[in-house]
Amino acid sequence: MKEPADNIEKVVIVKETVTEIVPFVINGNGIDYRSSDNIKFLKNSASVILPVKDSVTIGIEKLKAFLNGNPKQKVTITGYATTEEKNTTTYPNLGLARANDVKNYFISKGLPAGNFDTKGELIDSWKTNADTLLGPVAFQINTSSDTTATKTDGENFAVLKAKINADPLVLHFNTNKSNENLNDAERQKIKDITYYILHVGDGALLVVGHSDNVGKRESNVVLGQKRADFTKDYLSKNGIDGSKIETQSKGPDEPVGDNSTAEGKANNRRTVVTIK
Repeated sequence: MKEPADNIEKVVIVKETVTEIVPFVINGNGIDYRSSDNIKFLKNSASVILPVKDSVTIGIEKLKAFLNGNPKQKVTITGYATTEEKNTTTYPNLGLARANDVKNYFISKGLPAGNFDTKGELIDSWKTNADTLLGPVAFQINTSSDTTATKTDGENFAVLKAKINADPLVLHFNTNKSNENLNDAERQKIKDITYYILHVGDGALLVVGHSDNVGKRESNVVLGQKRADFTKDYLSKNGIDGSKIETQSKGPDEPVGDNSTAEGKANNRRTVVTIK
């Protein structure tokens, strides 16, 4: 899935400034933690360098305790990348990919997924040590809990939802196997879906798995569910909160192709992703 991704104008913000190292800072009403260390990334990479420094781990534990005591608080994680870095993720930009990897790391440490929002920014330059970017991530505790769908930069998300559902993401599978190879159109649809879910707080997805009619219906229903779960797992790894993804299986009950032909069967082995 590590294919180049085109930028989405409304997500990418280019700043013509040179930024020094950003320390690890968690500051808000009820928490104030600072460390000169921070989470680090290799150049052109979206993966957090592990293990993180002890001082950062302490800050994460303090944030965990803070969120457990303030379950309605939201934290925005902003990931940064330089304009010259290469983005080989399915995210619209490398900064957003880094923010989501930090979020996933926090979740792995027991922090609640629903308390985090992510965004990415491109910046002209960043302080580095050899091929390591020093602290290209920042955190902001938000006081507002409004998660209603709104217009951002003039964009109507209802129109985007209608566009996505009118031509939904359909992923096809080989018999008894799952296929991760995406074409350019499918990658673009994932970008659109991710963009919608990241900006519409109450947005949610429905993933429905389907099969051909080879074998018993009960087995095909199970296979359809496995395909739906596989698709959910893939979308979760690419920035969409798994709690916002519902899965179902229709098995062989809703064919779109003729099951008497190989082509028809191939068309029926699929998952369909829409916005609820």
